[in-house]
Amino acid sequence: MKLKNQIVMAAMAVLACGCGSEKSANPLFNDFDTPYGIAPFEEITIDDFREGMLRGMEEQKAEIEAIINNPEAPTFENTIVALDECGSLLRRVRGTFSPLSSSNSTEEIRALQKEMSPISSAHSDDINLNPALFARVKAVYEQRESLDLTKEQQTLLENSYKRFVRSGAELDDEQKAKLRELNQELSMLQLTFTQNLRQETNNTFVVANSLDELKGLPQANIDAAAKMAAENGQEGKWMFNMQRPSCNPVLQYCENRELREKVYKAYYNRGNQDNEYDNKAICAKIVALRIEKAQLMGYENYAQMALEDRMANSPEAVYELLDAVWEPAVKKAKEEIDDIRREIRKEGNTFEPEGWDFMYYQDKAKQAKYAVDEQELRSYLEIGNVMQGVFYVAEKLYGLTFKEITADVPSYEPTAKAYEVIDRDGKLLAIFYSDNFPRDGKGAGAWCTSFRGQRYENGERIVPIVVNCCNMATPNSEGYALLSIDNVGTIFHEFGHALHNFMRDVHYGGVSGVERDFVELPSQINEHWAFEPEVLAVYAKHYKTGEVIPMELVEKIVESSKYGQGFATVEYIAASLSDMDLHVLTEAPANLNVMDFEAEKLSARGIPQQILPRYRMTNFSHTMGGGYSAGYYSYMWAEVLDADAFEAFAETGDIFNQEVADKFRRYVLTPGGIDDGMTMYKAFRGREPQIDALLRARGL
Repeated sequence: MKLKNQIVMAAMAVLACGCGSEKSANPLFNDFDTPYGIAPFEEITIDDFREGMLRGMEEQKAEIEAIINNPEAPTFENTIVALDECGSLLRRVRGTFSPLSSSNSTEEIRALQKEMSPISSAHSDDINLNPALFARVKAVYEQRESLDLTKEQQTLLENSYKRFVRSGAELDDEQKAKLRELNQELSMLQLTFTQNLRQETNNTFVVANSLDELKGLPQANIDAAAKMAAENGQEGKWMFNMQRPSCNPVLQYCENRELREKVYKAYYNRGNQDNEYDNKAICAKIVALRIEKAQLMGYENYAQMALEDRMANSPEAVYELLDAVWEPAVKKAKEEIDDIRREIRKEGNTFEPEGWDFMYYQDKAKQAKYAVDEQELRSYLEIGNVMQGVFYVAEKLYGLTFKEITADVPSYEPTAKAYEVIDRDGKLLAIFYSDNFPRDGKGAGAWCTSFRGQRYENGERIVPIVVNCCNMATPNSEGYALLSIDNVGTIFHEFGHALHNFMRDVHYGGVSGVERDFVELPSQINEHWAFEPEVLAVYAKHYKTGEVIPMELVEKIVESSKYGQGFATVEYIAASLSDMDLHVLTEAPANLNVMDFEAEKLSARGIPQQILPRYRMTNFSHTMGGGYSAGYYSYMWAEVLDADAFEAFAETGDIFNQEVADKFRRYVLTPGGIDDGMTMYKAFRGREPQIDALLRARGL
């Protein structure tokens, strides 16, 4: 506490920040006097964010200086804990700004991101490359065997030391200067890539001029397309952007092959249209700079550097997993292509199937095999009911209850619903926002984020504020949002991430994270409950009549659940391989065209020409936007874990077995990164995971 007071006083003296009894005009500098301490979103301006980030960095610099200049010898408390706790204002500002930048982006927000990107990169490097600070961290690390630390404290110490080493603390001055340049340039390139992709996704349109072009498309999608056209000055026409709720129904239901082709090519060519938002050159530069950075840090390639602290540990282990699944997946996909070809011939057509035929004819083939009508199923998958199913599973497994907050609470988005998450002991565990609908300024896809992570202050647990962002079909003219089976899986998936955030219980920020290829285990295992008959009976109710889904439809869902897994697996592994292939390069090819590179590599592996990677490189935000760089394989790696883990429940004959659920919570959801992923998994399962369960789950 003595050092913490010194740090605070130093920051106040250096900044003369005006802190005290008077409230600041900037809401970010005050305690949030709001329900649950949620940020007062509507009161915060873009200038407040800018001022908050700059002051937050200055405060953290002062706190770092106080650690360095402490005359006492380095200890775990005065160096490692002090370092972990510093930067509280900056965390608060970034924690408020970051979720907004991905879900409610505006021109002002994007401009501030670009303005702050080099400043933030330099600030991080000022900390990670500070020799005096590293000397203190290293001094504590070298005493680790003699220190009486808990497991959590040991992990924090190891993580702190390794973070400095992996950030370049042991480089010489010339190398550090070069690393700073690379970090700043990469930060800006990744941000530009992401902003270009958002623009291309939300503002690339395919226009239909007559209803005849839309034959087969559900009425709700026709109405949504007409509304989009009217909003964009095209009254009397129909428009589709590249958000999946807009373009996927065209690919799945529209009889007009020409329109399907236009939508398909527009979607897969995002960032590859030779316009001002083209990402090809940006991707090539990112690849080259990552190679340069990895080799500066002493690695052969970027993948080696990225994988060093993950469960896979090496590129060879990743390729071993992907290759093991690739061959059976391609075989299954070719069987599905034969099914599609038969459906085309049934209609009297002679053309060979192309990518834009896949979803449309696969839907017909699925109906022919299993008599499953996706449109009929949607009537039983209304989003409000689906959320009740999600909550039901969490209650049955972990004793959680969810109470919608109807009183006035700060809202960053009118359509997002807020909930209290109550633990089985009656205590508030978390605040949860469910944000499900697309809008201009919202990124594509689905993700889990938080305005405030779980932490402790003065021995008291601070509840996290967790957000699930999805892009589901918007409500129809009757006010109901009807989902596809894939949509339901996505909602359960993202809620698995939310559960992980709700239940994490660690005392140090430096041990809150888990390995990148472990992080998808909580999300993917949660998907397994989505279509269990007991769960369907709870939430799958007809949106008009309230009728529970008939058992024969449930049986059809179960029977058909593995159909299409050849295509789904190939498109996923193709993207994972493209990610790895670029990041195992030891030298950037001259005039690298990432699209040609991707196509050549996958063609050599025998990918069916009707299937493209789930993401082409110019719209592959997971890897080119950062976060999953050399890491998209993580979903498959975690699927080995989640398939094997769900069998732990199934083997008992009770998918809600409390003993197994308690172990999963204790060993996987609660500890953060106190242990490595394999240690946590073996503590839960009693052994290492086996790949057999994954192959069975995918019908391969």
